[in-house]
Amino acid sequence: MSPNLFFAWVQRISPGRLAYLRPFLLAFLLLNAALRLGLAGAGLDHFSWGVLPALLIGVVFDLGVFAYMALPLVLLLLLWPRGWALALHRLLVVLAFLACLVWLFVAFSEVTFWNEFASRFNFIAVDYLIYTNEVLGNIRESYNLPLLLGGVAAGATLMGLLLVWGLSRQKAEAQSGKPLGWALGLWLALPLLAFVGLHAQYKEFSSDAQVNELAGNGYFDFVHAFNANEIDYPRFYKTLPVAEASTELAHELRVANFKQPYRREVQPGGSERRMNVVLVSIESFSAEFMGAFGNAQKLTPNMDALAQEGMLFTQLYATGTRTVRGLEALTLSMPPTPGVSILKRPNNENLFTIGEVFKEKGYEPLFIYGGYGYFDNMNAFYSGNGYTVIDRTALNKQDIHAENIWGVADEDLFTLALREMNQRAARKQPFFAHIMTTSNHRPYTYPNGRIDIPSKTGRDGAVKYTDWAIGQFVQEAKKTAWFANTLFVFVADHTHKGRGRTDLPPENYHIPAIFYAPGFVQPQKIDTLASQIDIPPTLLALLNFSYESRFFGQDILREGKTHQRALLANYQTVGYYEEGAVVALKPNRGYSVTDARTSQPIDPDSPHAQELVKEAISYYQTAAQAFTDGDLKLGHSAHGAAAVK
Repeated sequence: MSPNLFFAWVQRISPGRLAYLRPFLLAFLLLNAALRLGLAGAGLDHFSWGVLPALLIGVVFDLGVFAYMALPLVLLLLLWPRGWALALHRLLVVLAFLACLVWLFVAFSEVTFWNEFASRFNFIAVDYLIYTNEVLGNIRESYNLPLLLGGVAAGATLMGLLLVWGLSRQKAEAQSGKPLGWALGLWLALPLLAFVGLHAQYKEFSSDAQVNELAGNGYFDFVHAFNANEIDYPRFYKTLPVAEASTELAHELRVANFKQPYRREVQPGGSERRMNVVLVSIESFSAEFMGAFGNAQKLTPNMDALAQEGMLFTQLYATGTRTVRGLEALTLSMPPTPGVSILKRPNNENLFTIGEVFKEKGYEPLFIYGGYGYFDNMNAFYSGNGYTVIDRTALNKQDIHAENIWGVADEDLFTLALREMNQRAARKQPFFAHIMTTSNHRPYTYPNGRIDIPSKTGRDGAVKYTDWAIGQFVQEAKKTAWFANTLFVFVADHTHKGRGRTDLPPENYHIPAIFYAPGFVQPQKIDTLASQIDIPPTLLALLNFSYESRFFGQDILREGKTHQRALLANYQTVGYYEEGAVVALKPNRGYSVTDARTSQPIDPDSPHAQELVKEAISYYQTAAQAFTDGDLKLGHSAHGAAAVK
């Protein structure tokens, strides 16, 4: 088409049609403002004037997102033939109802996501897009979908009628022939401006993490999380010179004469105890559920009894807020490096794990899960690292008393585990069994008649049922010949809480851990501040195992006494908790130091704060580099390992 013909054709286009964009924009902005206010009213655990700037910042994100959404409509209005004005108006009416239906459905999804994670869409939502069956199943089992979807449809209809009314109000101007002028250029340029100018950090305007989340936009946050699912630590986070980071970490781990500070020969003083080990990681089991930590609801009589009879760790903190983070900590003894858990990353096979240590000692490492292990890449990770993987596919239908989309009831999982461990014991095969429960998860379903709280009535019932199932498991295990020579470890994968007022509130990571082995582990409380990554080296130390370690954790009962700290993360923000202060390391090399009790900022330039920042960086920088370089893989050259006794 020649330039003259093109401009002649453009002149035939109704130049005022961009007026039709106004009702769409207004509807989108008002809906998102209402969503923010709704999330603030239902989700914030405190009043904050920060909601007001959150609304204003949110408008900026909403405008940027709408610029992308509107681009096809801008092109449609630009290219639609002039003589077909009635057909255009009818098409816009249809698009109005479709847009309202999509917008309200996404808003409903954001409400359910906020209810579960206290956050706008993030990397968890990206992960869930992969596991559509589990996510849709969880929503179907947790909510009255006909009612909710009916409400979405009714709301979309009402909103669509208002939007159609707004379109009718613009009809005269849209057909008036006013020049497009700067408006067309602006609408075409807005997506580019949004791409260049919008940044996720804009919503980090206050020290209140919950309020900051309100300022975001679900569409923007989802795309951002999709693009940043794996984050290069040296590129985006504050670093130290490599030699300085290694020296700092070596000091933290009490290692001398090192090439790599996390590589060391562990030589305990006593002879090895060749006991079976059963490690039960319990879904979403916060410390605050237990009577041992002050809960008066009597939800956990069995766990409280185990706490009385065994070794209770009272100041243990999870590394993250998802199961894969807990599994990463308990299997690899690794800090929660930024991005997704190593369980979900490429090239994560043949790594140094606690299972590998047991395997070298002649044990069979087992991973036993009540759900389908393809979820969150668990089967692939554990089988790729030398474990025998057993999931719900090993159960017959008649063996299942109850199930939901996440897995079978915990009692059925423990029955499966007992069967598998009995088989190993019968052929005198020592075992290390890592069991992952599922029942303490929305929709909170379990067999009726087990406890005095009906199924599917809330978190309290799921907690009490999980505790009941653990009690039954221990009673059945006591009947076996192998019980007397077995160390049991009960520990949560994470708490039931998401974000708090700060990015990394320690109370939202506080989990219980109990080592239980009558006649071997003496009843006691360990009040040492410790991390979930310390569980593997601690239980190996109890057994007096010698091995070449590549763990970043430490023995809580020895090194932990003089070096108390915890490592915490919520995906992009990773942190370090020590001496009442929390260091948060953030993208764009940002960091902050806050008082763990009051959430008030601490001067990050003070000598003490700077020392804590260095310690935090040494863990995360070194761990990220170790995984990237493949130094955690079996067979990778040790480059020398220091001895630790």
